[in-house]
Amino acid sequence: MHVRLRKPLRRTLRRGHPWVFRDALARLSCKPGDVVSILDERDRLIARGWAEEGPIAVRVLTTKNEAVDKALLQQRIEAAAALRTRMVPPQTDTYRLLHGEGDRIPGVVCDVYGRYATLKLDGSATLVWRDAIVSALIPTLKAKGVEGLMLRTGRRGQKKVSQAWGELCPQKVIVTEQGLKLSVDLVHGQKTGMFIDHRTGRRAVRRIAGGLRVLDLYSYIGGFSASAGLAGAASVTTVDISEGAIEAAAETWSFNGLDPATHTRVCADVPQFLQTEQEAGRRYDLIIADPPSFAPNHAAKPGALKAYGKLHQACCRILAPRGYLLAASCSSHVGREDFEMCLIEASDKARRNLQVLDRWGAPPDHPRLLGFPEGDYLASVLARAVD
Repeated sequence: MHVRLRKPLRRTLRRGHPWVFRDALARLSCKPGDVVSILDERDRLIARGWAEEGPIAVRVLTTKNEAVDKALLQQRIEAAAALRTRMVPPQTDTYRLLHGEGDRIPGVVCDVYGRYATLKLDGSATLVWRDAIVSALIPTLKAKGVEGLMLRTGRRGQKKVSQAWGELCPQKVIVTEQGLKLSVDLVHGQKTGMFIDHRTGRRAVRRIAGGLRVLDLYSYIGGFSASAGLAGAASVTTVDISEGAIEAAAETWSFNGLDPATHTRVCADVPQFLQTEQEAGRRYDLIIADPPSFAPNHAAKPGALKAYGKLHQACCRILAPRGYLLAASCSSHVGREDFEMCLIEASDKARRNLQVLDRWGAPPDHPRLLGFPEGDYLASVLARAVD
């Protein structure tokens, strides 16, 4: 099956962009998962990939004249695994083995949690190729000491979980990240179980939190909270609207052998909690604000920017003098520049001056193609009040 481009995207695809949208192609009549060759006006091959349904017409796997088959998938998986051998830090048995577009298998994500792994498939094409993907993964998983693979498909309310290969995966596992122990729910947990991509942020908290009063907002399983506890924080307050998340945060705290007397858990809506803290005159030396994505699509971006602004302003109002703010956004629709402008405007409204100490995105086991800026979905900023 082949199709011709209607738009001049040859250079864009050659540089690594993994998506071709439907309006950029002549009429495409094929089923999701069919292998499609994209040609230019001179019938020269530009790219080859999987046909998809929806706005994305083709997910690109190669710009060479090579077969798109199980052998190609296995080569890409082996290359991804070799990269992780070099990039995953010591004392860490949870990491992203395969990062979809970033590892040139678009729509396919595989995370390792100790002896188990979770595979997440996005789109219809990957479901057609499910058996080939799992089969291509197995040799690498075995080599990494993984004994069972769980499959996740669908989004939000349509999520499905099933056993894809090997030993039956338990609902919960305890994993280690640079010495930090984390309780992960492989069945009901966010993403593939937890937010592996915040490893850099958790390490930063362990570096600076000693002796500080710490507030962890939208805590989920309490990775930031426990990181602060291991650093020797004077106190840690963990806030999430989900009772299940608060329970998981308590487990994470306990698994790390931390003193429960220094840990306060609050099940509450974050904006209301921040308002209450401001009215009570309470202050924190380190605030971590890592909310769920406020912009799941481009249309939601204006509302997301307002939401980030309100959150950052409220955090600045209860930030102690010379206190630290770790602010993060996990939406690819909110770029770093827009995100930091929200932080600037919010701190100005709160009449606080901030100095930026560090910036980072996802860690190296979440690589992105240079020609695919949409892959830069995570933005984190560590700032300090200087007034």
